[in-house]
Amino acid sequence: MTDTRLIHRVGAEALEWLWAHRDGFRLEPDTDPETGFLERFKPIGELALICGVLFREGVAGSRQAELARRLLDHAWRDALDGGRMLVRGQRVEPFSPVPFEVYLPFRELGYSQPEIERAALLNHRLDSWARFPVTPTRRLGLSAFQRRFGLDARPPEAALAGTTWLAGTPEPWTVEGHTAYDITHTVFHLTDWGENPAGLPPAVAAYLDTWLPVWLDDWLDLERWDLLGELLVVDACLPRPTLDAAAWAGLAAAQQPDGAMPAVRTMPDGDADEVFDQVYHPTLVAAFASTLATSRALTALAGTAS
Repeated sequence: MTDTRLIHRVGAEALEWLWAHRDGFRLEPDTDPETGFLERFKPIGELALICGVLFREGVAGSRQAELARRLLDHAWRDALDGGRMLVRGQRVEPFSPVPFEVYLPFRELGYSQPEIERAALLNHRLDSWARFPVTPTRRLGLSAFQRRFGLDARPPEAALAGTTWLAGTPEPWTVEGHTAYDITHTVFHLTDWGENPAGLPPAVAAYLDTWLPVWLDDWLDLERWDLLGELLVVDACLPRPTLDAAAWAGLAAAQQPDGAMPAVRTMPDGDADEVFDQVYHPTLVAAFASTLATSRALTALAGTAS
């Protein structure tokens, strides 16, 4: 049986580390656009998404809810300069979907930057934006974000779900490295980041019910904590989550005393900025997985009690 306290503690400690290292989410406005100025937006967008899930599920304690709100305020006010850095990024690359992707979860949580909204409306009207060359999973995510923004998804999500690699129920031994991340993110988009488990097509849900326990065992043995965390999120997105006790125990054991989660095996060496860049994502994923799994565990407990 999975220890709900252990699951919750992983997320609580991850949030403590994220708050203590919040300055790592800063942007680098002097970076040459050709070397990826917009790439630095990615951690901020992921932070906003996961804080949004925490508020949505309503299972955080008062300390975690407070830290999540303070992290969002810091990211919006200090890292994004009240959204003005998103505007700058959109001007650097007018056709890029990145500023829109980062902006949406902030907008859903009450933040506003009208110029980014105008850019999103303009790009949405362009046929070429619907054909922007991205992976099928990324295209599915962009369409889902358009729907959440209040726009007609172009192309419609229903037309995209079958184009992803996961839709083909790939041979389980081919799921490794970047292909595994493609699977996890397909699940995130189909379920609206865990809000709607019924969004998974039945064949996909059955495929994951069969093979997810095997992958959890594999990545636990390999000590691939970042991917293990994402697969635990997938588990919590399923209509019948398992809350795998061994996987959760392994993830909790890998977490550092300060709440940081290494990506692979042990914590990396290097200066503070280098370590942050390697650790922020698995730590965010740990908070995400913890929030969803805690919510599912409490739901199951309530069902047993009734």
